[in-house]
Amino acid sequence: MNKFQDVQQHLLQHRYHWLVTGAAGFIGSNLVEALLRLGQQVTGLDNFATGHRHNLTQVADAVGQQAWERFSFIEADIRNLDACVNACAGVDFVLHQAALGSVSRSIDNPIGTNETNVTGFLNMLVAARDAKVKRFVYAASSSTYGDHPALPKVEDVIGNPLSPYAVTKYVNELYANVFGRTYGMESIGLRYFNVFGPRQDPNGAYAAVIPQWVAALIRNDELRINGDGETSRDFCYIDNVVQANLLSALAPGEAANQVYNIAVNERTSLNQLYGMMRALLRERFPHLDAHQPTYVEFRRGDVRHSQADIGKAASLLGYQPTHRIGEGLEQAMAWYVASLAPSVNTHANK
Repeated sequence: MNKFQDVQQHLLQHRYHWLVTGAAGFIGSNLVEALLRLGQQVTGLDNFATGHRHNLTQVADAVGQQAWERFSFIEADIRNLDACVNACAGVDFVLHQAALGSVSRSIDNPIGTNETNVTGFLNMLVAARDAKVKRFVYAASSSTYGDHPALPKVEDVIGNPLSPYAVTKYVNELYANVFGRTYGMESIGLRYFNVFGPRQDPNGAYAAVIPQWVAALIRNDELRINGDGETSRDFCYIDNVVQANLLSALAPGEAANQVYNIAVNERTSLNQLYGMMRALLRERFPHLDAHQPTYVEFRRGDVRHSQADIGKAASLLGYQPTHRIGEGLEQAMAWYVASLAPSVNTHANK
């Protein structure tokens, strides 16, 4: 039995009260579902700035009425300290996912990004500290590595930030560290690398690349690749992220007040990603035989290559990713196709 199996077994036998911020979002809703399946009591907090009510509806349908009764929801904004204090009352563990993501969005709206990702984060830290939660686990980001060229990325070697978003996520780490030193508060930061999977929004200007491309391929729309397509990423399936969060919450004390890379230690270029996705969809959507991507300029603030060293997470958390990119794409594709089905008939024959 590996460490994650141990944690799951423990949770099935012990009920805790968890707060998941950003609960209606992609990662947050998957965390809520996993916790409810393990018999936990869960409070969700979201203001629906980027999350969706239908994500919570899907969780309710997936877990069933009995499990869903252990979930309570607070519609509020983490920029409101009182709302954060209210949400943290009686909570054992906080899984803080609420944020304004996207490098591009932060470049377009640095003030809004800072208000949510820095002020909102500080509000949550203060509220969790005052509620005396056992552990504060938060979504950090691989963007923190900035312009440092070395691969794979190792936690204690970072460069200069390349976007306002990257600045805010680094500030999160600094604040969490200070709260550990000053108040004795236990936290763990998880530097996510390009997470993907079910419930990831394919729509909007700031959609992540995988759901955005799935939508374009199914609809036979133009698919744009930034630069020459050789930019590479360490794509991480959502199940790996869920595992990392639960491991972090229950990890021994020596693992606390540190940050960890959460990925699979592999690089996939955008050209490779396009080929994999097209191959998975081609049988169902014959129009993809003729589909070709459009190459456009490089995107501002983008890192050229990204790959995570996950040795620290493996050693101190017991993290063992279960899905590489191919396995994750296969598992996620059914959800993407089903979620986009209403629009397929109107686009596929263009």
